[in-house]
Amino acid sequence: MEIYQGTIMAWLASYIWPFCRISAMFMVMVAIGSRNMPMRIRLLYSLAVTMAVAPTLTIPTDVLLFSLSSFLIVVQQILIGVALGFMSLLVMQTFVLAGQIIGMQTSLGFASMVDPGSGQQVPVVGQFFLILATLIFFAVDGHLAMIKMVVLSFETMPIGTTGLTSLTFDKISRWGGWLFTASLAMSISAIVALLLINFSFGILTRASPQLNIFAIGFPVTMLAGLTILWLTLETVMSHFEPQWLRALTMMCEIIATKCEF
Repeated sequence: MEIYQGTIMAWLASYIWPFCRISAMFMVMVAIGSRNMPMRIRLLYSLAVTMAVAPTLTIPTDVLLFSLSSFLIVVQQILIGVALGFMSLLVMQTFVLAGQIIGMQTSLGFASMVDPGSGQQVPVVGQFFLILATLIFFAVDGHLAMIKMVVLSFETMPIGTTGLTSLTFDKISRWGGWLFTASLAMSISAIVALLLINFSFGILTRASPQLNIFAIGFPVTMLAGLTILWLTLETVMSHFEPQWLRALTMMCEIIATKCEF
């Protein structure tokens, strides 16, 4: 039995090109794309999904694996996968930003730790909200929704030299506005509450100048901040759901399909 070189190259291309899109999404998406996730586990996830999806896809047969057109196809697959994974990352950063705002307002922002995902020093409150949002992400099967999106993208955006347009990248950048909107909506109650507390201390200082406002205000503000933080946790799910639905809607626009959820 003779196996021609063209047949082998076509078979490799049918797995390499989908693997580039799927692995690019896993490289960026929440939790799986973080630094604390071993590279081998991430690679196994990508290979498992690729092996399940690749036999059902339509692959261009007129493009050589080692050619300029093949390089353009690989670039387009990586861009599509990164765009999908980046949307889930923006959802998580919404809660990180909200936690940082609350931490700064409640005098808890001085406590910081190393974020295992980015390797940067971040406030503990922001990291706490990130962990909580990540747990909710897996609880609502967000990772399965991401896999569904990338598999569905092969139907609406088949493998080829064409892919995302400049309009799509503009929509993704504009969607970042929802990040700041949702973060402010989540932290506005803490901002107002701490503003009233600081305003009360200002009146107290004006009425009794002999009091050491710095010795009294700091512990009171911190205790009030912990109380406000505890009360804010009850609304995390109500803020996560609309933000995640917005991200899913944007993912559907990226892959040019109609959302059904």
